[in-house]
Amino acid sequence: MINQPVEISVIMGVYNPKSQKILNQAVQSILQQTFKNIEFIIYDDGSNPRAAAYIRKLRKADKRIILIGKEENHGLAFSLNACIGLARGKYIARMDADDISDPDRLRVQYEFMETHPEYAWCGCNTKLFDENGEWGSREMPEKPEYRDYLKYSPYVHPTVMYRKEIFETHSGYKEDEETLRCEDYEIFMRLRRRGLRGYNIQQYLFNYREDKESFHKRKMRFRINEAKIRYRNFKKMDILFPTGWIYVLRPIVGGLLPTRMVAWLKRQESSKKA
Repeated sequence: MINQPVEISVIMGVYNPKSQKILNQAVQSILQQTFKNIEFIIYDDGSNPRAAAYIRKLRKADKRIILIGKEENHGLAFSLNACIGLARGKYIARMDADDISDPDRLRVQYEFMETHPEYAWCGCNTKLFDENGEWGSREMPEKPEYRDYLKYSPYVHPTVMYRKEIFETHSGYKEDEETLRCEDYEIFMRLRRRGLRGYNIQQYLFNYREDKESFHKRKMRFRINEAKIRYRNFKKMDILFPTGWIYVLRPIVGGLLPTRMVAWLKRQESSKKA
């Protein structure tokens, strides 16, 4: 098995998952993909002993699972870079420990990347769900341009499939405190500034968990750091003026609003399925 070629390396960082049931749902959604030629690299980023115990049980679920990690917590960027360093696939697909991939997700993305060499990565549209089931959807811009980066990242991070070769010529995720909670936003802007382009497949191939916990306020220091990342990248992308400044301040302003208002605003932004 180790010597056989792999087409897709799925990578996932895990830290104290919400429950064993939720984690298993996420893992099974990858193991049950219609595209079978994969490896699934899971990084345990210093979970507590109880959570670490059932993460270790995942090894028994499928021989394609490769479980790695450290006892100390280093953050998502560190976890993903460690997975990328071990990946043998031609493509690297992201996954999160509380979401669910559609059974055809990897097949559709693989076929797209094989036939569209002009793109360095691709994402897709997502359905939104919580403990009560599906409540909305998020349609992403098909061919994101610079202006699509103003409001927020134009890609849903766990939906993305990269060409592995881009990490051989460009550095991976930034591992510093400033990029905590916005690792994806930073790397997408950085790669776009270097001339690489991404695409969003206009199909709903992913179920993204967005529940009450998703709207808990981030600490202000994380919001200030995101504002700094926005400022630097918007300036280099020449989108800081005339309206870019407003979006630089967006994360800070969001931190001043009541949590319930933030949750309401976010839900209003997501289209309700008919």
